Amino acid sequence: MKHLMILNDAPYGTERSYNGLRLARWLLKTGEAEVKVFLIGDAAACAKGGQKVPQGYYNIGDMLGMVVRGNGEVGVCGTCLDARGIAAEEMIEGASRSTMDQLTAWTQWADKVIVF
Repeated sequence: MKHLMILNDAPYGTERSYNGLRLARWLLKTGEAEVKVFLIGDAAACAKGGQKVPQGYYNIGDMLGMVVRGNGEVGVCGTCLDARGIAAEEMIEGASRSTMDQLTAWTQWADKVIVF
C-alpha cells in the first residue's frame, strides 16, 4: 500500500511531526508499504541538518534520515524553506526541495494520505 504522510508542525514543541515519522518508519519496516513524506509549513524545519538536541531527546533530522534509508522519499515545500531561510544545502541528505506540483502528484499516487 502507498502512503503519503504530510507533516505541518515544527520539529519540536509538539509531537505531531515526531509521531508522523514514527508511523512512517514502522510502515516501512513492514516491507509492504511505500512511504513518501511531505514537509510543509513549520515542518520544513524538520529537514534542517545538524540539529543538536539534549541527550536522550529525539532528533527529527535523524528520524527523517531513517525514513530515507528505509527507501522512503522526503519532499520539502520550497516556499516554506525560503520563508524560514533554510537553503537546500542545509537539509539532511535525501530530502529534496519540492513544490505543490509534487505534493499534488504524490497525493494522486497515494492509497492513503495521513496528515499530522
